[in-house]
Amino acid sequence: MKYHFIFIFILISMLTYAQEKFTVYFESNKFDLNPKETTRLNTWISENKNNKIVAIHGFTDEDGTNGFNDTLSQKRVNFIYTTVKTQIKTREDFKTRSFGETFDQSTNKAENRRVVIYFILEKDIPREDEILGIKKEPVVEEPKQEVVYPEKLVFDNPNGTKSEFKLDRAFMKKVGNAKKGEKLQIENLNFIINTFAVVNESRGKLFELLLVLQKNPSLKIEIHGHLCCMPIDRTDLSTQRAKAIYNFLVFHEISKSRLSYKGFGSTVPIYSIPEKDEKERAANRRVEILIVEN
Repeated sequence: MKYHFIFIFILISMLTYAQEKFTVYFESNKFDLNPKETTRLNTWISENKNNKIVAIHGFTDEDGTNGFNDTLSQKRVNFIYTTVKTQIKTREDFKTRSFGETFDQSTNKAENRRVVIYFILEKDIPREDEILGIKKEPVVEEPKQEVVYPEKLVFDNPNGTKSEFKLDRAFMKKVGNAKKGEKLQIENLNFIINTFAVVNESRGKLFELLLVLQKNPSLKIEIHGHLCCMPIDRTDLSTQRAKAIYNFLVFHEISKSRLSYKGFGSTVPIYSIPEKDEKERAANRRVEILIVEN
């Protein structure tokens, strides 16, 4: 009994979208092409550099045993694939099939000794999966587990004293749940004037950020420093302040691959410069974090 095998996606695309195909023919018991067919194949390759192969099927006539013909048809497929693979784009899940003589034979034996290349045109590549009838399974994201943060934290200050700090758990949850591309300001993070040293009263804000990064291992951030008042950041203080926070996090074993920093001086103010009052100056003098990945 003879069978005619064909991939469902090939059938669907041929019927619905008239998928393209190109056929080369072989001499009896040969798996390499004669000069005429070699020229045809090379011409096809040169004319289809920007198209994409989706499958190659090989066939033989009924001469010889089934086992021999199956092997011969596979060799023909391999020969064609080796010839085209470096010259024309091919699907990653590219399929080759050898049918031997187990298909509906033509009465013209020469037509049965063939390899068929199925391909789609460059203009159709953006609709590749649609044309091939491939439906992608929707990605179901597992709900993120709720992270519990402590209410208070006791830490050592550089001068040897200890501080007890009430953590802003709402802010920490906001950072932990933020989406890629969101930008969040770290409120009440203050520095000694004209330096990049964080005042003791604000060091708890650094530990808030540290805890969030520790509890959310997929979180990656970029730290942004901003200044007020002066139109030019002559000492690059905004970068130094952003870097100081970066160094604090790295010192506490947050991987550098999860962190980066930038200084913007006063080029991205919330209020135009010169500011009208201290409220506007304080708003411009800020540190923000950009969520790079979460």
